[in-house]
Formats: sequence, C-alpha cells, structure tokens
Amino acid sequence: MKTFGFDNGTLERLIVAVSDEGSVADCGIDARFAAAAWSALVEPGDGTAGALIAAIGPAAALTALIEAWSPRRIIDAARKVGDGETDALEAELSDALKRWRPRLRSDDIVRSLEQAARVGATLVVRGDSGWPGALDDLGKHGPLVLWRRGSARACESTERSFALVGARAATTYGEHVTMEASAGLVRRGFTIVSGAAYGIDGMAHRAALVADGATVAILAGGVDRFYPSGHDGLLRSIARTGAVISEMPCQAAPTKWRFLQRNRLIAAMSTATVVVEAGHRSGSLNTAGHASALGRPLGAVPGPVTSPASAGCHRLIRDYAAMCVTNVDEMIELVDGADEATVAPARNLDRTPDEIRVIDALSARSPRTVSDIAARCGLSVAAASSALGVLDLEGAVAERERGWVRV
Repeated sequence: MKTFGFDNGTLERLIVAVSDEGSVADCGIDARFAAAAWSALVEPGDGTAGALIAAIGPAAALTALIEAWSPRRIIDAARKVGDGETDALEAELSDALKRWRPRLRSDDIVRSLEQAARVGATLVVRGDSGWPGALDDLGKHGPLVLWRRGSARACESTERSFALVGARAATTYGEHVTMEASAGLVRRGFTIVSGAAYGIDGMAHRAALVADGATVAILAGGVDRFYPSGHDGLLRSIARTGAVISEMPCQAAPTKWRFLQRNRLIAAMSTATVVVEAGHRSGSLNTAGHASALGRPLGAVPGPVTSPASAGCHRLIRDYAAMCVTNVDEMIELVDGADEATVAPARNLDRTPDEIRVIDALSARSPRTVSDIAARCGLSVAAASSALGVLDLEGAVAERERGWVRV
C-alpha cells in the first residue's frame, strides 16, 4: 500500500529513524510524516497552515494539497470536523494554496528526513515528550514541528527559563554582564535560551555550559548545518548536554525572515526575556516585541548613556515599559512578578515581511523568475510580484532579461 505516494515501508523507515522510541505509537506514521512535510512546505509562523492543520490534522491537510482539493472542498472538510476557525481560514486559503503548491516536492521532503537521520536529529511533534508546552501560546502561528539535536529533558526544562539576547557586536561590558547573568541564573535552577549568534547569545550559552547548567539554542535554519559556522564547536557542546532546535527541516537555509520568526520561539519558550545589550535597531528588539506580545516579562540591562550598543536597551526601558534589571536577583524578580507584567510591544521598523522574504530569495548575480522567487520564499506569485514592484521602486531590485536580481 501507498500513503502520500510513498510505499508504507519507506514512510515507516524514514519516520522511525527520526523519532524517539515510543513516540511513533502515540502519534502514528502518517501524522508524523505529514507534520514533517508541512515543516518543509511553509515558512515559519504561517497562520493559515496552522489553522488548517488544527482544523483537519496534518495528514488530511497534506492529502488535500497533494490531491489538489479546491478551497471549498477543504473548508467543507474542516466544517465537518467542527473544529478550528473556518471563517478566517476560508478567506485566506486560496492565496495560501498558491504559496504551498510550488514547494510540494516529495524528493526534497525525503532528502530532509534522510539528512535528519544522518545527523541524529529527532522529529518532535505536539504531544511528544520534549515538546515545550509554552510554544502553544503562539496559537496558529506556532511551530508545526521541532527538529532537535540533544536531549528532550533540556527542552522540558524550559518551563523555568530565561532568554538572554542581545547584540552580535557586543562590547566587553555586555559580554561581562551576560556571563554573570547566565551563570547566576543556571545556578538558581533556570535554563538559558538564546539564538547561538555571535556576541551576547554565544556568551549566554558558554557561561551556562561552564556553570554546568542547561541551555537551549534555537536556530533559524536546519539543525544539520550549525549556524553561524564559527559556533560549530559551541553548538556541538550544547547538543551534548542541552538541545539545539529548529522548526525548519534539515537542509533549510537561515534567511533574514527566518531569523525574525525564530525570535518568536525564543520569546515563547522562555519564562522571561532579558535584552542585555542592543543597538537602536537591533534584531533583539524583535525578540522583545514577541515577548511583550505574549505577555512574557521583559527586562533590559542599562548601559552607558554614551554607548550606541546600549541604545536599544534604553529605548525598551523608556518607550516600551521594559523593567530595568542590573543583576540576577532583579532578573528573577521579573518571574516572581510575571502576573503583573504589562509590556508594550516593540515595533518592527524594517521592511514588510513579504519584502524581506523576496529580498532573501534573490541573488545579486543570477536572475530568477517570479515563480522561482515565489517558491523560494513561500509566497504566492501575486504576493511576490507585488513585493518586487515596491522593491523595484526603491531601487533594491532590478529586472533583467532572464529575471529579477538583488541590487
């Protein structure tokens, strides 16, 4: 027999190779394969995919995509189940199908599963041990699956955790504060969550490891290729004692859009978020915005008023009601007062999400067609064309004889 066009024996071999013992029986081969496939079909945070899968399940949703069901048939199936927000789903489904169908390539899905097995990555779906329940607060924008290298216990320990984030171009002051904060928090029983970037993130992970604490690194690309490459050794150490996770399948490249979406996982998985050092437009402010939107306590460490590296922290304290924290005890007070925390969200001053994804999908040398760009960035052709038009007016892209290039 075949499922999703694959021999059942092939499906079982692929899924068993990337699943923890016992988890296959809990969820089933078909559902696990479909969830893994969806992680390759959609970009992180795709709320329409989240709503569809919540309504009819990953296996039925994948079947609908493979068999090219009409939007009406899909909505009818969702209404029969009687679960999910079908009215909102109906309005979004047509455009979403145009985003997903160009990515429906079975060979890519199989290769990502084989690569996951090769590097020892584990597929984690909602309900598995090791699934951080706090991620469910993201609702339909939450991750469809997680890919993990490391222990399930480390992910479970994030029920009591801090996200320590900040600038890549960290100063000596910022690194010193991060080292003391990370070591102090793990000694008080907290897990450290961060993004493994250079600067503050890397120091947070290192200090946690040195203090024999638990730390979790969340990547924007697949866990088969540690990024940044200069932190390969650090990430291998984290995987040995903690966990390295991503919602993207193996062989997926990190892009600017995926970094921004990765930040929502850092914020959601943590009990509280502390921005240690950040410039005025640092990506760490994006993480802070996700934390405040989720109602998580948010702290910021002050720096010298003359230091551009701390301008973002001062902005969070002044404009977004972040708590000023200067030591471990004050950071822990964020958690003790979590019920009273009221934080205004940080605003994203960058390009629109669609424009970011189109820019990421373009090459400066090799022209690409609109359909190719749409498939690469997970947008419909119409949405990609619209974003290209705006970027063209700004002079950020140019149309050549054989397609579009990044300027």
